[in-house]
Amino acid sequence: MSFFSKQFIDVIHWTEPAEGILAYRYPMEDMEIQNGGQLTVRDSQAAVFVNEGQIADVFGPGLYTLNTQTLPILTYLRNWDKAFKSPFKSDVYYFSTRLQTNQKWGTATPITIRDKEFGAVRMRAYGIYSYHILDPKIFYQKISGTRQTYSVAELEGQLRNTIIGLMTDAFASSNVSFLDMASNQTHLAEIMLEKVKPVFGDLGLSLDGFVVENISLPDELQKLLDQRIGMNMIGDMGRYTQFQVAQSLPVAAANEGGGAAGAGVGLGAGFAMAQQMMGAMRPPAPPAPEPPPAPPAAAATPGASKFCINCGKPMPKIAKFCPECGGAQQ
Repeated sequence: MSFFSKQFIDVIHWTEPAEGILAYRYPMEDMEIQNGGQLTVRDSQAAVFVNEGQIADVFGPGLYTLNTQTLPILTYLRNWDKAFKSPFKSDVYYFSTRLQTNQKWGTATPITIRDKEFGAVRMRAYGIYSYHILDPKIFYQKISGTRQTYSVAELEGQLRNTIIGLMTDAFASSNVSFLDMASNQTHLAEIMLEKVKPVFGDLGLSLDGFVVENISLPDELQKLLDQRIGMNMIGDMGRYTQFQVAQSLPVAAANEGGGAAGAGVGLGAGFAMAQQMMGAMRPPAPPAPEPPPAPPAAAATPGASKFCINCGKPMPKIAKFCPECGGAQQ
């Protein structure tokens, strides 16, 4: 009797022994479930009965007595004409439906997106997300299968690559330039949540939270951006050069190896360099306007004038007497 009693299961229950277990197959080898046995499913769990490779019943949280009333689908699959009285064989799988938090995602290599300000930008991003098993039946059929256990770590790569695959399109279609992405991380996270959620749903999962923690450029592009920001902060390059020269004067004057002559040469070179730099940064002067063309010489005409030899008043050139003083002209 001791031997036979070990072959029948009266109570079926499961508690997670460690972090990160999504699915667990209850040990049923050489064992059968006693008719009227007890099934315990805790608040953060779901249980699935599988008979001859086919899903029979799914149980949510609660305490169940296993009979034809609680296992209607299994009863139908087994074609029992009467209420079964003997133990029965079936596989039982437990699924953890609690929230899997602090799951990390990130770009292993920079991705290229189209930016409205810079054209094309290679960028990196990372953050966290959370999810839980929403439909144990779909998750069993598509993901976990008949394994003894299935963990979060085994699913992590698939989910992370799915997120990265959708991120390029989501960020590009957001119409947010790279310089504004840092201040719009919450908005970008909402876009990603809507993009990724249907993909998770196809796996029997619910995407409950998505956070974009950081967006950055590769090191070589970040240096170029820092230089551009520095130039914008400097503003007037001429005044900045004068400031730099003024800062170098005390250093040149304190040069112990060159003496007074060396200091003078250093100062002269500094001023010359400053003038060259300021000249190079000064916009080129506009070309000098061309002088107006000289008026054409007056042609000799009969009406040309001359001056009186007596009074100096102008008079017609053909006149022989001055109309002013009446003096004869030669």
